[in-house]
Amino acid sequence: MGESLQDQLLKAGLANEKQAKNARKEKRVSRKNKKGKKKQQEQKAPEENSIAREERLAYEARNRELNRQRNEEKKQRENAAQIRQIVLKNKVVLEPRDDDEPYHYVVKKRIKKFFMPAKLADQVSNGGMAIVNLDGQFELVPADAARKIAQRNPKCLVVFHEEPENEDNG
Repeated sequence: MGESLQDQLLKAGLANEKQAKNARKEKRVSRKNKKGKKKQQEQKAPEENSIAREERLAYEARNRELNRQRNEEKKQRENAAQIRQIVLKNKVVLEPRDDDEPYHYVVKKRIKKFFMPAKLADQVSNGGMAIVNLDGQFELVPADAARKIAQRNPKCLVVFHEEPENEDNG
């Protein structure tokens, strides 16, 4: 089984040694001719190779840009899902009461009202609470949750009076 076809034909008597030598010679000559043709093609068409290389580089650059855009979109979707989860987990559920006061704030040049107890309105004003826009619904969340949301997408925050961090200049 390990014998070549040529050896098997010699043993079977279907070919003789002279025919085997001629076959080896033809095979060797055809290999040399193929190598010579490759070298000639490389020498005669270097501009074709450079054009193909430029096309390949442009194709790879396009693919890198598309991958970057896909990754950016994926990151935005992940951030939106995280924001939704943070808001739903941390939102303050307000039940309508008679003593609720309106808290006025501006959204796209329009004044909006959010009814809440005076104590919560003070917390919103002092930065202890924040108003967040979640898919067109305005929710009230604690400051810690608002900071997490601001890290992911600050545009979701409608009202957040965060206290500036203390900077020591001395």
